[in-house]
Amino acid sequence: MDYDPMAMDDAESLGPVVKISQADNTRVKFELSNTELNFANSLRRVMLAEIPTIAIDLVEIEANSSVLADEFIAHRLGLIPLNAEGIEQLLYSRDCDCDEYCEHCSVTLQLHAKCTGDDIMQVCARDLVPVGDRVNQVLGSPVINDPDGHGPLILKLRHGQEIKLSCIAKKGIAKEHSKWAPSAAIGFEYDPHNKLHHLDLWYEQDPKKEWPPSEYADWEEPPQEGEPFDYDAVPNRFYFNVETAGPIPPDAIVTEGIKVIQQKLAGLIHELTESDGGDGGYNGPRSPGYNEGGDNWNDQGSFTPYGNGGNQSSWGGQGGATPYGTTPYGGGGGSWS
Repeated sequence: MDYDPMAMDDAESLGPVVKISQADNTRVKFELSNTELNFANSLRRVMLAEIPTIAIDLVEIEANSSVLADEFIAHRLGLIPLNAEGIEQLLYSRDCDCDEYCEHCSVTLQLHAKCTGDDIMQVCARDLVPVGDRVNQVLGSPVINDPDGHGPLILKLRHGQEIKLSCIAKKGIAKEHSKWAPSAAIGFEYDPHNKLHHLDLWYEQDPKKEWPPSEYADWEEPPQEGEPFDYDAVPNRFYFNVETAGPIPPDAIVTEGIKVIQQKLAGLIHELTESDGGDGGYNGPRSPGYNEGGDNWNDQGSFTPYGNGGNQSSWGGQGGATPYGTTPYGGGGGSWS
């Protein structure tokens, strides 16, 4: 990933500007400027919780003679990062027509290991083998980045112990469960010199020791001695440090986060402008005469919408007339006698 830090700096007047300072296989650092805090924070939250990835969701254990309980192993399997390349081609289980899972909404992985020697056997993520049809050849495969090529450790087996299981990996987002999180951490910072005084009271004893200057302090001018405080100042430069958990590259986390925000805004605009009446496609119950200009109500002051005058009821009778006969009410001062 080769980026020119100044390549995206020529459209400052048109909208947000991005300057990438570092990018590799595990993290990307960039500055987002010419925007507001609410948008920058929205991007951070979306990158953390709303980018779809794939993770093991169901575990069917056929044999387990290890010292670990089935539930413990299932939990560890769910946290193993799986390659999410091509995840947009995989359906959510709730959107699929199958009864439980199929190749259109899931990826199946199998694990079978048995220790036959005297040494302790380590069962790692590399032992998870995808089987069946997949949308591509990498989706759902365990992410292995360690030099030895083993991947995360799942469990250990001693002589004679065995583990045999099948896993069903499904598409999801971290808002549902953290196992679908695309990023391990996202650093977010603004105003490195505390010119806005947002951190004046956020310290225990010594603010200079507890809030040392960050690496981004060199990117902005420090406050001048005796400089008056600008009460209208707002942050407009934000510094991100996005670290991937393995499913997708760090730069893809940023681009996918922007796509999610665009989809959310497009959905909102669609709901607000879907119909000419501005009802957003609402088909639920409505009040009588809704969107009919009030013509059916025969607006006559305090009269009812049924068009009868004065104290007439909807049954058309005068005074206190009801469908059961005349009551003493409205009958010219008559009594019950």
